[in-house]
Amino acid sequence: MKKTAILSIIFLIRIAVSGQVTTAKLDSLLNLKTAQHTFNGTVLVAQNGKIILEKGYGFKNKKENLLNTANTLYQIGSITKQFTSAIILQLVAAKKMTLQDKLSKYFRGYPGGDSITVEQLLTHTSGIYNYTNDGDFMRDRSEHPIARDSLLALFEYKPLDFSPGTKWSYSNSGYILLGMIIEKVTGKSYFRVVRENIFEPLGMWHSGFDFTHLKNADKATGYAGDLTMPVGIVDSSVSFAAGAIYTTVGDLYKWDRALYTNQIVDQALLQKAFTVYQSSYGYGWMIIDSYGKKTVQHGGGITGFASYILRVPGDQICIIVLTNVASDAPSKISNEINGMFNGKTVDLPAERKEIVVDTQTLKKYVGEYELAPSFHIIITLENGLLQAQATGQGKNALFAEKDSFFFLKTVDAQVEFITGADGKTDHLVLYQNGQKMTAKKLGPDGSSPPAPVRKEISVDTNTLKKFIGEYELVPAFHIVITLENGALQAQATGQPKFTLYAEKTNFFFLKVVDAQLEFVSDPAGKTDHLILYQNGQQTEGKKIK
Repeated sequence: MKKTAILSIIFLIRIAVSGQVTTAKLDSLLNLKTAQHTFNGTVLVAQNGKIILEKGYGFKNKKENLLNTANTLYQIGSITKQFTSAIILQLVAAKKMTLQDKLSKYFRGYPGGDSITVEQLLTHTSGIYNYTNDGDFMRDRSEHPIARDSLLALFEYKPLDFSPGTKWSYSNSGYILLGMIIEKVTGKSYFRVVRENIFEPLGMWHSGFDFTHLKNADKATGYAGDLTMPVGIVDSSVSFAAGAIYTTVGDLYKWDRALYTNQIVDQALLQKAFTVYQSSYGYGWMIIDSYGKKTVQHGGGITGFASYILRVPGDQICIIVLTNVASDAPSKISNEINGMFNGKTVDLPAERKEIVVDTQTLKKYVGEYELAPSFHIIITLENGLLQAQATGQGKNALFAEKDSFFFLKTVDAQVEFITGADGKTDHLVLYQNGQKMTAKKLGPDGSSPPAPVRKEISVDTNTLKKFIGEYELVPAFHIVITLENGALQAQATGQPKFTLYAEKTNFFFLKVVDAQLEFVSDPAGKTDHLILYQNGQQTEGKKIK
């Protein structure tokens, strides 16, 4: 077949935001993102007590062709934590407990409980192991009910990641303990306390906890990555006080408005939740300076769902983004919309143009590619079209934009095939969610190419000191670099420390996992950001401290 050449130039669509942020401008942005498969969910944007936009986009259930609306119900994961912290503050105000109470007061015999305070549980500074880091448990058992004692046993006897109060590490386990403390202090279930003390007073009639057994026409189906893979539901007994709430954007907006009053928590006490303790974190809230203004925000991620709430108290701006697709879209969109309020523009790529590529060229790309040891992409040629099937997912057609560059129409992702010096396809590059992931083409027998042998070099201490600091990959995921006993240590949010070994003066590798870090300096010679290389991905982290 003769190849038809079509010149295709990708223009950027610029969302004009000069002047007031209007319903039409927001709707235009979100319709474009939906059309380009970068968003599927519901958004609410308000300022000064007036809702500017409250609307659903994409599918609530793709198979049934049901669309998202303003009333769609989503799991919100870790946004639950701010409700848990509010209940704790209510109990403190009622003098039923204090923030400095020791964990041992409520859990006799808890290892190290005499050195851990309630406030440290709230601020992720307790050092307690994060139970959701247990991949086997989350994969095999998270969809099934679990008893409180069994949940506690997942982390109670794990060694502390650090001495309580000395460092910060995101720990869902701390909020599980807070939920149990609430039950011990009140004599009621955590779920009942939140319902009686927050949901009912605020009229949050569409909010609850047991998403698994919820029978409601507005209930969204959760998906992994795109709308072809529906996933199971994490049981509320597993996520509990760390992430069990389901709700709507409208109910969350009622929560936002209440935070300006004394209805749930007295303002003087509530400000403790909005105070930075370590790593930009308060009590269930991230406190971040944005465009010179204080914002309080937090995201949530739970199987098949993601969420974000961003508040600018000084301007009474509230941005709520909920999605039933596992992605970082809520965080990105929330921050883009906040930028719009501050005069920033949002650029989006225009629709891609498809060309025809001859069959012989397409055949060169057929094969199996390894993104990670347990995650492969198989490329096949069917009826003149390349099909890409990732591990555990359905097939997706690839449409050519160039001879070696293809795009998907079901999700915002592109695949580029790279040819070696011998003219054969060597690897592919997957572009998705702002990331660039490389996958080596495997041999006919499925064998992987040998991993590179990295050689360690010595780097002087003064050079190493330049890299010390905190780097933000996304608002709720940071990497902290320290220097201990002559070696750099890297600690990501919710994870233990790992030693970095120098391959070059600014390029380091880990020995416990196949990952590398590169430190990049600005023209003045100061470290500006790092790049994390892992699983074929390149992720930048801006130095913030």
